[in-house]
Amino acid sequence: MVYDVIIIGGGPTGINVAVEAKKAGLKYLVIEKGMLVNSIFNFPANMTFFSTSKNLEIVDIPFISHTDKPTRKEALEYYRRIVESYDLNIQYYEPAERVTTDDNTYVVHTAKDSYSTRHIVVATGFYDTPRMLGVPGEDLPKVKHYYDEAHPYVGQKVLVIGAANSACDVALETWQKGADVTMAIREDSIYEKVKYWIRPNIENRIKEGSIKAHFNTTVSAIYPQNVVLKNTEGEWNIDNDYVLAMTGYMPDYDLLARLMVPISDDELRLPEYDAETLETSQPGIYVAGVVNAGMQTSKLFIENTRDHAERIVRAIAGK
Repeated sequence: MVYDVIIIGGGPTGINVAVEAKKAGLKYLVIEKGMLVNSIFNFPANMTFFSTSKNLEIVDIPFISHTDKPTRKEALEYYRRIVESYDLNIQYYEPAERVTTDDNTYVVHTAKDSYSTRHIVVATGFYDTPRMLGVPGEDLPKVKHYYDEAHPYVGQKVLVIGAANSACDVALETWQKGADVTMAIREDSIYEKVKYWIRPNIENRIKEGSIKAHFNTTVSAIYPQNVVLKNTEGEWNIDNDYVLAMTGYMPDYDLLARLMVPISDDELRLPEYDAETLETSQPGIYVAGVVNAGMQTSKLFIENTRDHAERIVRAIAGK
């Protein structure tokens, strides 16, 4: 079989593209390297979205939540319900490993199979690819780039790296549950765009000394029982049980490279694509969702990329 389109990524955007492709009568397949909406599953267990449930809706199925701001659990249920309602064709736990060409079609190779297609849509988001620290010891089991809940850190010495929303949330929640929390912050202050109800709380905890914060500071190395911090005055060790590296995430540039999608050579690292159709300069390959913003990971969200699916499917169907 030669598919009309293969969608790489089974998150909200990938699901949205699949629904539009099915409505248009296209032969499609979604391949997802993990579980359904893998990124949302890896959000903190007790997370509440900043967006409203209305803004997180895709296709024509309403998102019902108990409050205006839905929870992670409610989002998982909502997107599962869409997949079941439309009986979407999704292969789970099947990462795209490489792509070749054959007779004017693309062949997407996974660990399980190979699939031929005329078009590819990359809808991989960015949350599955953390920004690494690049320091010795980062591969130790004590280092986490994702945060689930506070309970494992009760009574532990925790270093939180970063000063944006996630880092401040994690520092406050683990401290409230009994962790001894230290923050390593590269800049000279808490990130200016931290949510308005979080910023005063974290700043007050730092001011009173409940949470220790080292500004203009980076991590030099990580060891099983301690961490080496560094600033302009030199290096020093602190005792440590866990490192929670809330340093942000980025698109899967390795996958984009395998697809031969050109990337801008500036710090934004934007994939090159047509502003209307979202087709990249690699013919037949499209980018959808937050991956389109490159390293500007706070620019695009589910709510302001919901039209991507319709635009891409219209372009493919028009061919």
